[in-house]
Amino acid sequence: MNAQIWHGHATGKAAVLVGCTALVLGLTGTGSAQAGGRDLGREVLPAGDGWASEGAGTTGGSAADAAHVHTVTTWAEFRQALADGGSAPKIIKVKGMIDAVSEGCDAFAAEGYDFQRYLADYDPAVWGHDTPVSGAQEDLRAASAAAQDQAIKANVPANTTIVGVGKGSGILGGSLQIKGVDNVILRNLTVEAPIDCFPQWDPTDDNRTGAWNSEYDGVVVYGSTHVWIDHNTLTDGRYPDSSLPSYFGKVYQQHDGLLDVVRGANHVTVSWNSFEDHDKTMLIGNSDGAGATDTGKLKVTLHHNRFEGIVERAPRVRFGQVDSYNNHFVVTKGQNYGYVFGIGASSQLYATHNALSLASGVSVGKALKKWNEAPLTAENNYVNGRPTDLIAVHNAEIPGETLQSGAGWTPTLRTKVDSPRAVPGIVDHRAGAGRLR
Repeated sequence: MNAQIWHGHATGKAAVLVGCTALVLGLTGTGSAQAGGRDLGREVLPAGDGWASEGAGTTGGSAADAAHVHTVTTWAEFRQALADGGSAPKIIKVKGMIDAVSEGCDAFAAEGYDFQRYLADYDPAVWGHDTPVSGAQEDLRAASAAAQDQAIKANVPANTTIVGVGKGSGILGGSLQIKGVDNVILRNLTVEAPIDCFPQWDPTDDNRTGAWNSEYDGVVVYGSTHVWIDHNTLTDGRYPDSSLPSYFGKVYQQHDGLLDVVRGANHVTVSWNSFEDHDKTMLIGNSDGAGATDTGKLKVTLHHNRFEGIVERAPRVRFGQVDSYNNHFVVTKGQNYGYVFGIGASSQLYATHNALSLASGVSVGKALKKWNEAPLTAENNYVNGRPTDLIAVHNAEIPGETLQSGAGWTPTLRTKVDSPRAVPGIVDHRAGAGRLR
């Protein structure tokens, strides 16, 4: 057997265990899931705080009885706590950094899977670019991927609150699946994006030049309603894309999204989070062809979040009425940078009072990316401390992708709107795990 540990070939499990141990020692906090004496598990989304406060609001597991309050320190305990009691209100306190892949990728590899053999069999010089890969090694790769899928996904039931304990608690390499449920809260967690141990080579992708395709998002909100995601840090952590190797001339991509809201999900508030060092960060609506499930839904509020080291999708929007205000977007010198806001099919993005800090030479016009014809509102946004009309600058810099102004709606579910000039100072000191006040 010759499987990858994360982006290399079989080098034994020790390296992964050492790396995980070091991160745990560096990040594990002490104390309870409290901030300033408050019990975070009992807190609910305030009234008027974004789309997740619509209707009855979002209360998560705040009403849990004592039997359904769990403190977990391992991935197995975490998944068991999620399953306990079905959809009865529950509070799960994550203590320390719990690892979904503590034994390394070798633990998922099917007998006979050999990555070097896989590369030899599907080398474009041998296989070409006309036909998707097939055969023994692809079958074994798929079986290995299925084993990982089964192991690292955690299904979050309705009426659940998950909170990190102290300043250094969260999840390594797991994928939180908020799928087809209502009323969920995630707070104070550090979430390191899952690594796909077994990406698939598709020789027909990217205009028949080939590409490595990966699975697994850090958090997925799929067909769910009333979800509050607050004061978390979501990041590639130990495995940034810059560390990934290339095979067949293409990056061996092992990441997908950090936070995706898809397939008819609705009434979501994403507040005071730090999104760090990732490519495809946040997708709201995953397909132009999903109008039957997504039209009239995908209502999401993003406020007081910090994005740094992000290549694209902060977010990319289809269909939804998405309210983005008081967020801070940071693009550093030399960073791989695509865009901030993606304007997709039938999207209704309302982006105001945000701050962008762009390194010298970074295109302001690229803050917006047009994928489809869909008017947006983008007013009172600041770039490097100065008011900037993002649509006008985009249209001047990229006239072939002219955007229209006017999202056609006005948000009403907003908390205090800070001056965009003050946003960097406010958000940089308060967004992310361990910074609840």
